[in-house]
Amino acid sequence: MGKTAFIFPGQGAQSVGMGKDAYDALPSVQDMFETADDKLGFSLSSIIFNGPDAELKQTVNTQPALLATSLAYLEAIRGKGIEPDYVAGHSLGEYSALVCAGVLSFEEAVSIVRARGEYMEAAVPGGQGAMAAVLGADRDALTTLCSGITAEGHVVELANMNCPGQIVISGSAQGVAAAAERIKEAGGKRAIPLEVSGPFHSSLMKEAANRLADKLEQASFHAPSVPVVANVTARPVDDAAAIRGLLVEQVYSPVLWQDSVEWMISQGVDTFVEIGPGSVLSGLIKKIDKSVKVINVNSLDSVNSLETVV
Repeated sequence: MGKTAFIFPGQGAQSVGMGKDAYDALPSVQDMFETADDKLGFSLSSIIFNGPDAELKQTVNTQPALLATSLAYLEAIRGKGIEPDYVAGHSLGEYSALVCAGVLSFEEAVSIVRARGEYMEAAVPGGQGAMAAVLGADRDALTTLCSGITAEGHVVELANMNCPGQIVISGSAQGVAAAAERIKEAGGKRAIPLEVSGPFHSSLMKEAANRLADKLEQASFHAPSVPVVANVTARPVDDAAAIRGLLVEQVYSPVLWQDSVEWMISQGVDTFVEIGPGSVLSGLIKKIDKSVKVINVNSLDSVNSLETVV
């Protein structure tokens, strides 16, 4: 019997109107969104359901919005009695995974990710940082290229190991531009600039990480009910204090997504259920291993069809 992993998307998956079907149908989801609005002191649900898009795309809004929407669909799945063997999330999505595993309450998580977004936006002035998706590069060769450019005084580092042939780099605007110009040295085909408000998952985020550490110290962490595969290590972490530390590191460290997925597959996972808007992670997993089953849950209809396949 194969195993199932629940996985949760990060920033970039958001869209205006996401989660509205679950909100309209399930009183427990309405309670969740009301909890988020009360905790944050403004109507996050209105931004999610009505926009404008520019407001939803602001990191401080995107992060709690995606958390709430992913967990709304999780709530619907749990109504079917379906539970995972492993959980993981991409960057911000790791917080959804932690709520799924009972490590954090939803109320605490929504407050933490709102603050995380604020700290990340404030860490580097607008326009001074950048990120780009590099296609076709070798990981070791790209590491060498970025290290050389960083040594020249322009920080650029590997940020997301997404799947074979797709690695995201992050750093100063000059550093990312220099790496993009020289991408063929690392076997890369091209570098695509990303629309982001800062150099996430790079050492330029250490100030944000320090501020987040203080915020996390105030939160109650519990041992996970199912293994949570951490972005920083691509291995499960079961100690509450260790989870807290890894969330701090995650802000300025690479997201080892490909490594995490490969490890779960090595443990017998043959079905991945992406819970939340979009289908970014499903696409990455298909590039990592075509043989596994990938299911998207980004609507109530997809929840209803889930019980026939898991």
